[in-house]
Amino acid sequence: MIPEKSIRMPASKRIALIAHDNRKDELLHWCQTHLSALDGHQLYATGTTGRVLEKALNIPVNKLISGPLGGDQQIGGLVTEQKVDMLIFFWDPFEPMPHDPDIKALLRVAAVWNIPVACSRSSADFLITSPLMRQAYDYKVPDYDAYLTARGVSR
Repeated sequence: MIPEKSIRMPASKRIALIAHDNRKDELLHWCQTHLSALDGHQLYATGTTGRVLEKALNIPVNKLISGPLGGDQQIGGLVTEQKVDMLIFFWDPFEPMPHDPDIKALLRVAAVWNIPVACSRSSADFLITSPLMRQAYDYKVPDYDAYLTARGVSR
């Protein structure tokens, strides 16, 4: 079993926002609805989604490259570095198959690193309205360094 360590998620969350093309309007509307709740948090988004949100909401968004060009993987990398605390991913379950591996990889990384994930408007509503959104939160993540050290493996 891999040991765990405790991580403190700050009161000001780092939130990744991603949407497939035919879900961008829904994500934008969700962000407009919850704009006051998003205030004070640091937002990240893949390319086109980030540009759409920043322009329409008039708030800063850390924009990465477009999802199909690797933006999903950039978000995943930030999750593994504990630089993203939460993932809001309005994905389309009816999107053609080529995106499936990217979606699965990102959701897998989010599960491995134990961050909150919302893949629908209702789950995003639950996350953004949680009292935990406005306070620090301690959670567990795998301690791979301790695991490797116990087995005599160095990185």
